[in-house]
Amino acid sequence: QVQLVESGGGSVQAGGSLTLSCETSEDLVQKYCMGWFRQAPGKEREEIAIIDSYDRPTYGASMKDRVIIYKGVGNLYLHMNNLQPEDTATYYCGLGRLWSCPTFSIADIHTWGRGTPVNVSS
Repeated sequence: QVQLVESGGGSVQAGGSLTLSCETSEDLVQKYCMGWFRQAPGKEREEIAIIDSYDRPTYGASMKDRVIIYKGVGNLYLHMNNLQPEDTATYYCGLGRLWSCPTFSIADIHTWGRGTPVNVSS
């Protein structure tokens, strides 16, 4: 059974930074398209960043210049800089297709973690 376990969320003041982690198997990290997504209360889930098995990232418009997605052994990370109150949301790790990320779409994600909450105060 595939498991994705997010951690690293919390409360931070505007302008601060956080690094989120998604723990899973090393095999999945190396072979699958994986990504980070977020969902604020009352809003739809949106794409933040994805990365394929060749370590090629794609960033969404909402946080493009403020985040970096990268891999570690058995982990997917998202480093976020200059966080703002509008970044307050639950952040989810997602698993997509084998090898590549043909689209930057939530529709291609078939497995989700439970999320880690991020609260940014002004």
